[in-house]
Amino acid sequence: MERRCKNVKERKKMLKTKIAIVTGATSGIGEATAKELAQNGTKVVLVGRNFEKGEKIAKEIDGFFIKCDVSNENDVKNMINETIGKLGKIDILFNNAGVMLPSMEIERMPVEDWEKSININLTGCFLVSKYAKPYIVKEKGTIINNASIAGLQHYAAGRSYAYSASKAAVIQFSHQMAKNYGEEGVRVNCICPGIIETPILGDRDPKIYAQRVPLGRVGTPEDVAKVVKFLVSDDAKYLTGCVIPIDGGVSL
Repeated sequence: MERRCKNVKERKKMLKTKIAIVTGATSGIGEATAKELAQNGTKVVLVGRNFEKGEKIAKEIDGFFIKCDVSNENDVKNMINETIGKLGKIDILFNNAGVMLPSMEIERMPVEDWEKSININLTGCFLVSKYAKPYIVKEKGTIINNASIAGLQHYAAGRSYAYSASKAAVIQFSHQMAKNYGEEGVRVNCICPGIIETPILGDRDPKIYAQRVPLGRVGTPEDVAKVVKFLVSDDAKYLTGCVIPIDGGVSL
């Protein structure tokens, strides 16, 4: 009886707590955002493919980790079902998972590279939104999609054709969702990070990239995470359909 009462209390507490799904949560912007949201009292479901790293971060922030390839429909369906089974609802979705493959001339680009970029960056965003949306509507929640200034500026990503194309598509996908889901009480916004010091930079020197930034430095994952935290908060309750560069002025 005591255990049953405890479970009921925990369930009631969870209903008052915001539940967020963060994809690509095992490093960089995703990891920083998961931690930022958790500090704000949100229960975070970390989604990614690195089980060891995901479990470690989840333990640090009292969240949950679910291993999932966002480009795989069955993985995504199972991830959403597991989230609902454990936590009962979804208030926030941050579609952050992405990949940037080596730049090269278009005639040299393997079709497999093109397909991988589109599948993870765009189709992954679509699949997670598709299966999370009914639950987000119930809570009148919010969706944030992570694009890139490469989707805004033709020169921002050099010869990364697939990356730029996929991120431009994410921006338009976000616009359509914002327009069509507003009447259901769902807000959808899109962020466009610039040069951010994440694993995607590899071993390249951030100081070289900083020369291109009007503010004189590359961004940090925390710079982006704080914007996401604002966008999902009640302070941004009249913002939807926005495309926000977080780039220190690179896109000016």
